[in-house]
Amino acid sequence: MASSKGNRVFVWIILILLFVGLIGFGATGLTGNATRLGTVGDKDLEIQSYANALQSRIRALESQTGSAISMAQAQQMGLDRAVLGQLVTERVLDAEADALGLSVGDAAVSEQVLAIPAFQGLNGSFDRAAYRDALSRNGLSVAEFEESLREGEARALLQGAVVGGVTASDTHVEAMIDFMMSRRDITWAPVTLAAAPAALPDDGRPRVILPEILLDAEIPAPTEAEIAARYEAAPDAYTAPETREISYAWLRPEAVADEIEISEEEVRDLYEQRISEYVQEERRLVERLVYPSDEAAAQALARLEAGEARFEDLVEARGLTLEAVDLGDVAEGDLDEAAGPVFAAQAGDVVGPVETGLGPALFRVNAVLAAEEVSFEEAAPDLRDELARARARREIERRSEEITDLIAGGAALEDLAERVGMELGSVDWSEGTTGGIADYAPFREAAARVQEGDFPELLAFEDGGVFALRLDGVTPPALRPLDEVRDEVIADVMAETGARMRAEKAEALAARIAAGDGFEAAGLAPREARNLTRRAFVEGTGPGFVRAVFEMEEGETRVISGEGYTAVVRLDAAHPPAEDDAGVAAERQAIEQRIGTGLAQDIYAAYANAVQSRTEIRIDDAAVQAVHSSFR
Repeated sequence: MASSKGNRVFVWIILILLFVGLIGFGATGLTGNATRLGTVGDKDLEIQSYANALQSRIRALESQTGSAISMAQAQQMGLDRAVLGQLVTERVLDAEADALGLSVGDAAVSEQVLAIPAFQGLNGSFDRAAYRDALSRNGLSVAEFEESLREGEARALLQGAVVGGVTASDTHVEAMIDFMMSRRDITWAPVTLAAAPAALPDDGRPRVILPEILLDAEIPAPTEAEIAARYEAAPDAYTAPETREISYAWLRPEAVADEIEISEEEVRDLYEQRISEYVQEERRLVERLVYPSDEAAAQALARLEAGEARFEDLVEARGLTLEAVDLGDVAEGDLDEAAGPVFAAQAGDVVGPVETGLGPALFRVNAVLAAEEVSFEEAAPDLRDELARARARREIERRSEEITDLIAGGAALEDLAERVGMELGSVDWSEGTTGGIADYAPFREAAARVQEGDFPELLAFEDGGVFALRLDGVTPPALRPLDEVRDEVIADVMAETGARMRAEKAEALAARIAAGDGFEAAGLAPREARNLTRRAFVEGTGPGFVRAVFEMEEGETRVISGEGYTAVVRLDAAHPPAEDDAGVAAERQAIEQRIGTGLAQDIYAAYANAVQSRTEIRIDDAAVQAVHSSFR
């Protein structure tokens, strides 16, 4: 099993390097005729492999952050070193596998190639032309790619040999289960402030009235001395932040789009280009599981129909993942011989065996997608808006050159508004300011770093708009006058006083209950919570409540307080994990897998480091820099 999982991991690593936007990085385009980045033992480290892997890592980070990552930024984050280190480690293990005589045959490589969806045509059969074309676009030959698959399989065999049989110890697992899944029964009652409005006695001082059964006294309004003491003790709470007076000029795509006329013909042309999006025939979400023979496929279907296995089990038994067998949404014309039975099936059905270009296969229908049609009249407003915004972005790009020239020539923001139609505005900006231009992250970042006297700079928004700003003045952080924040200070003092009075009363009530009084006798309305685990949450409390419960001794009564609540709690019983609970069994399995996987990774990493320490590694720094230059 470890070997099988390793096979899939290495194959998908290679696929990621190939098919996540890496077109255009041919080896000769990087460093002339050079193809080697260095050597690891007797193994070459290819320039193309490093370029592809680095591009893949950058693209993955860009998809996560939603913004472009330059090569300089990637180097600052250490992506180049991490990628190179990973590739060196792989080549070290390739060399070690060779030294140990580990390899796989052509049949295993062929099976991996045939299972890759990117190399299959619309009818699901292997497309040799698409295979060669995809590899060529990524600077790889068929021989190089298949050798990389072979080496990946050999690394998987090596990994299986090193970490096979590594499991978590029973003692460790049981200790974790006892910690995570032991249970507690409690009786508890909140001690809260009343929701009554402030009363105004004869002296005119506001007071908050608490429930009579809990507190015998009102929360008194603070004295002038208390107000002053609070104001002086916590100046940060009453300090206005730095405010920056900023003028700006911006050009928004929506503003420019309003000036653009889009003809009916243009809209209809775009609708026709995307007709497949608006007029869709009935489709199915389908998974296809191929077998080497009709007999094997029929046996698998019989196991499924007898309830001896799920479709997922059949996929795993073939050494595949659900992602590898997923065809996505398909139309009848995409399936050839399988179209009839698949489109006659309902969601959840498994049909077959059906003969395909790859061999007999079972098909699972995951969903039925009804035919849909969006008319031109319905789609036209969105299409017209899209065309106008696209043209607006191009217009902004064109104007940006003129704006940049004007700024370089000393033009003020007011000049930009007059000469190129930018919208002029101003804002008193501080951290937390929202609305209008302050909702854009690039503006907030520029506003935070701009200094008085800086020349304006044309900057871009994510939506294609542009802006420039000027810092006109800075109001530093300042403690607001007491008269201005008096209400805030009074509220803070009264909140602290109320919390203290509540806690004191709660402690007295807890002492009564601990001495033998019931919750009702103490004037509290008790609530029960049973079978609490450490992951539980009790309504009306905060995150630390359950943690405090698990620190209590059985029979103990205590006060537990947190932000916004105070409660009297009695621990009625402590129970071990329920062995007949399916949740406990699932947790035990997850812990075993998590610990086992962690141990295996640590052992394998230690092994790889040991092998690497005795392997000669030579890296051509000039070749590395050439790869980095190709990204700029």
